Amino acid sequence: MSILRLLQEAQGGQGIDQLAEQLGIDRDQANQLTGMLAPAIGSAANRRVQSGGMADLLGALRGEAQARNFDDATLAASEEGREQGRDFLSALLGGRDQADELASEAATRAGVDSGTVQQFLPALAAMVQGGLQRQVPDSSIDAMETEDQGGGLIGLVGGLLGGGGGGGANALSRMLDADGDGSALDDILGRFIR
Repeated sequence: MSILRLLQEAQGGQGIDQLAEQLGIDRDQANQLTGMLAPAIGSAANRRVQSGGMADLLGALRGEAQARNFDDATLAASEEGREQGRDFLSALLGGRDQADELASEAATRAGVDSGTVQQFLPALAAMVQGGLQRQVPDSSIDAMETEDQGGGLIGLVGGLLGGGGGGGANALSRMLDADGDGSALDDILGRFIR
């Protein structure tokens, strides 16, 4: 399942619409932005892992309380939820400036006010982080970090590169596969968005 599909299934398929309502954003704009930003977030996570930042990604997924942002758009849209999303994006993209660049690029491509995207992107990122946490809970992360011989972090890398990997590693690999074709490698979208 890709990050986009994960978001489309949030809150019984109503998560993006509820997030848009919470932020006062047109539903069509929210869905258009989600279609662009979800693959970009997945690609950024994939890029972070490939550049040696797997521990950072796993660290960002720790904390099962984060799943509540996936389950409740009100929480994801709150200042606390958006701050959590900003921190998640900063960890993936290498800093807040890069997150701002992504928001600006998405606003330009979608023809949406950049202030709207500056509100929406961190809330969406909080939902992504919560959804990933729901799919790969702390117990799975712990198992990935402690497994031997092709498991653990090595297995996660193998899964991302199209090789083996088990349990939580397969779930995370499927999440980072932005277009759902079975390969996360082809989902690095140039700068962030094609």
